[in-house]
Amino acid sequence: MITTQDFKNGIAILVDQQLYTISDYQHVKPGKGGAFVRTKLKRVRDGSVIERTFRVGEKFEDAYIEKRNLQFQYRTGNAFHFMDLKTYESIELTEESVGRQADFLKDNMEIEGEFYNGTVIGLEFPVFVDLRIESTGPGIKGDTAKAGTKPAKVETGATIQVPLFLESGDVVRVDTRTGNYVSRA
Repeated sequence: MITTQDFKNGIAILVDQQLYTISDYQHVKPGKGGAFVRTKLKRVRDGSVIERTFRVGEKFEDAYIEKRNLQFQYRTGNAFHFMDLKTYESIELTEESVGRQADFLKDNMEIEGEFYNGTVIGLEFPVFVDLRIESTGPGIKGDTAKAGTKPAKVETGATIQVPLFLESGDVVRVDTRTGNYVSRA
């Protein structure tokens, strides 16, 4: 059990049989009445954020979220196959559970999986990934990165915007959170 005095950002708790992580909390002691804790909770299942107020000393069931290293193996249709690097167990996840960052998954890429009661509840991708440009329009010498952009298809199949001077075969660094070009690799 965990009480409101133990709250810290990132702790997972069960509220109304739902798994939440604490994204922000504040202890408030008004001049009149009892103290309370104002929180912002992020629901793990869908990422929605709610605000809740609790009495000081209120107890909750804490949830242990285990982090394990996973290796991306391959994709079949809408399913992504990963291998747990500790147990060598195969794990199949849907496109919805992997999220939009699936566009940047390369074969044998290692990511961190978050597990609750043996079930994957989240994936933590590296912030940057280096990808080779498979196809794009012709490069124009003398153009700078600020002059404009053009679409480029990278080795994972995703299409990103890159500067005009880049050509097919170049390796670029991409921010997996936004899908934006960062630099040449």
